[in-house]
Parts: sequence; C-alpha cells; structure tokens
Amino acid sequence: MSDFPQGWAGISFAEATDKIGSGATPKGGHSAYQVSGIPLIRSQNVHFKGFADAGLVFLSDAQAEKLNGVIVRTNDVLLNITGASIGRVTVAPERMDGARVNQHVMIIRPKSSIEPAFIAGFLSSPPMQQFIVAENYGVTRQALTKTMIEEIELPLPPLPEQRRIVAKIDSLTGKSRRARDHLDHIPRLVEKYRHAVLASAFSEGERAAWKNGKLEEFITDALIGLVRGKSEQSDVSGVPYIRMNHYDLNGHWNDNKLTFVEATPQEIERYELRRGDVLFNTRNSVELVGKVALWQDGRDRHVYNNNILRLRFNEKVVPRFATLWMMSEPFRAYLQTQKSATTSVCAIYQRSIMAAPFPLPSVAEQKAVVTKIDSAFAWIDRLTADATNARKLIDHLDQSVLAKAFTGELVLQDPADEPASALLDRIRAERTGAPKAKRGRKKAA
Repeated sequence: MSDFPQGWAGISFAEATDKIGSGATPKGGHSAYQVSGIPLIRSQNVHFKGFADAGLVFLSDAQAEKLNGVIVRTNDVLLNITGASIGRVTVAPERMDGARVNQHVMIIRPKSSIEPAFIAGFLSSPPMQQFIVAENYGVTRQALTKTMIEEIELPLPPLPEQRRIVAKIDSLTGKSRRARDHLDHIPRLVEKYRHAVLASAFSEGERAAWKNGKLEEFITDALIGLVRGKSEQSDVSGVPYIRMNHYDLNGHWNDNKLTFVEATPQEIERYELRRGDVLFNTRNSVELVGKVALWQDGRDRHVYNNNILRLRFNEKVVPRFATLWMMSEPFRAYLQTQKSATTSVCAIYQRSIMAAPFPLPSVAEQKAVVTKIDSAFAWIDRLTADATNARKLIDHLDQSVLAKAFTGELVLQDPADEPASALLDRIRAERTGAPKAKRGRKKAA
C-alpha cells in the first residue's frame, strides 16, 4: 500500500511491534493439559467477535516455564496462523495476562503509540483477510510465518485518529451485534409458530369430528427404496438418487450432494417417484428419523434409497394433508413410542408406520386445512428468508465498515492531529536506541 490519506504513513509490522511470536504444544499434547493453572491459548479461543473461554486449557508452572518466550500480555493482538481458522484475530483480555500460546496462535504486541484494537481491526478487514488466505500464504499449507507477518505494511494514522477509528468500529459493530442477536431468535420463534399452526389445525377438537382410522386403511402402495450404496456416483450418468438428506424436518427439498445410480428399466418403473408420493425417513438419528416430505411435479425419473419409505394414498386422501398430519405433534408423539434406537441410529419399522393413527375429514375439508396451513407456512418462510437476508446485509455492513476504516473514510480527520510521520520517526528512533539482544550459546542444562 502506498497511497495513504493525509497525515497517515506506512509502517511494517516489524517496525510497529515489540513482539511477534508463536508458541508450542507442551510435550505429551492433550495429556499434558490441566483443569487449572496457567492458561494455554489455542486457535479455538481466538474469534473475530472476541476471546472465547470455551475450550481453554491450562498448564502447570513447569510446563508454562518452557513457553516463557510467548507470555501473553493484556491487549496483545492474537492471530490464528494455521488451519481452517487462519486469520481469525482478537485482542487479549486482561484475564489472559500471563497466559501462553501454542504454535497455532501468534502474539503481535504493538508499540505503545499504536492501538492494539486498530491492529486487530486492520487484520480483520476484507483486504487483509483476502491477503492472508491468498495462494502465496498457502491455501495448501494453511500457515502464516513470523516473516510473513513482519513484512505486512500497516497504514498508520495519527494516534488520536486511531482511537477515533477504534471507537467508531466498536460503536457500529456493537449495533450490528445487537441486531444479529435479535435475528438469531427468529428461527426459534419460527419453529414455535410452525408447531402452533399445526397444533391448531390438528387439535383434539378438530379431530373428534373426523373419521379416525389407521394409516394402512388409506394406503395403496408402501415401498422401501432402492439399495445401491457404493454404486452411487457424483456425475450425471444414471438416474438421480434421493436420500434422506435431500429434505428437512419441514419438508423442504434440496439437491445438495445429489448423486446418480444405474438402474434397470424395471427398477425405474418400480421405484420412480411420482407426484403425490409421500416420503418417510425410516432410519436416521433420534432427532431426524420420521422426516416426511411430499414429492412434487416436474422432477421425473428420480428414484430413492432404502432409508426411505414411499407412501401412495387412495383417492380419499389429499397427499399434502397426509404430509402435514405426519408432521404434526400427535403423529410425532405416536412415533416416539415406536422408535427402535441404537447408539447412533434410530429406526421406525414399516409395520409401526402403517398402524399409526390417521384422522380423515372429507376431501373438501382436507383441502381447506391444507390451504390454511400452507398460507401460514408461506408467511413463515418469507419471514425466515427476510431474516437470512438481513443477517447477510449486517455481515456485509461490518465488512464495509472495516474496509472504510483503513482507507481514511470512516471518521473525520483533524488537521490538529500530529501527523503519523512524526509518530513513525519516534518509533524508529526508539528502535535505533534500543540495546541489542546478546547472542551466545545457551548453558547446558
């Protein structure tokens, strides 16, 4: 970077810091960790939104002494330098003073005339994040080195402007954080409302006026899907193969990781999905087993796998009505009594499904129930989509704030501020006058 705002200057991280260094994992790895002692900061503790205590481990005094070269001080900048979390950065809180870091975390200790939060914000900014994960920083290696960090050029404003920038970032991201917290409640509220809609439509009072029987009375065809296993392919040869992950608990379809299988004409005729087919997930985790979805028009020549039971209803049943009933709490409560679970897999057998209760009003009443529920669900889905879009806009806003902060566009400049060039001169003068570290052989232990 060479074009700086008025009063700013460029400085390398090597010049702007008193320390740059990473630590190591104590001998013995996880077995060396303790439940108390001196904290060891690892990559899972370093997040953009702040320091996370979750997963924090501790060292004994003897273990920590071997890492005395990487003692953390309050307001040190902590940067993840390896792995999937490379580039995550935060400022060390006061409670971490005296901690150590392992080899995945770099300590960056700015000069006293440079705000730590300004450094952290700069490393968080979109250009720097792109730079960190760029190919020359090792998409394959996924690692930053001390030399790489030392060579980064920091756009340095006057100290008062640094503080104004940090305060503005804190103010704007604080508002974003509060908005994000409110949006995070929406999925839970949406699910509660969805359950309430179904509970109202299939209340005990409503069902009392309907014909009540068993599911098997209204089924014309029930068939477990096609076994293919390792013959699944990711290319488009063969026919699409629907699995349990292709629809969720609310019956929404997706084509994520859709695979294809070879099938004979006879198998296709037997297992091909048709409009009005209701699919029931017979094997899954305890939480997900029993998922149900309705197959729609416009998706020809799809077959399905053997964890799914296909149900076809007679003319007395509106398939969408059957799907919604099978999503309702009374039906799910029945399934709870029928689940056969192991440590990792839960199953519901076909005979239990066929014996499930099935309340049936007239076709006209079924259509009215479907219209009422789907209208409410459409509103819920729009609300969910709006919340998702709002979350993306907030994330984009945060990135825009950081992008503007380090180009001089976020806060007003004050001509009365001492220019950064004077600050840079003092830093360099201090560096020149500092005593050089003595080098020599270490004494044998």
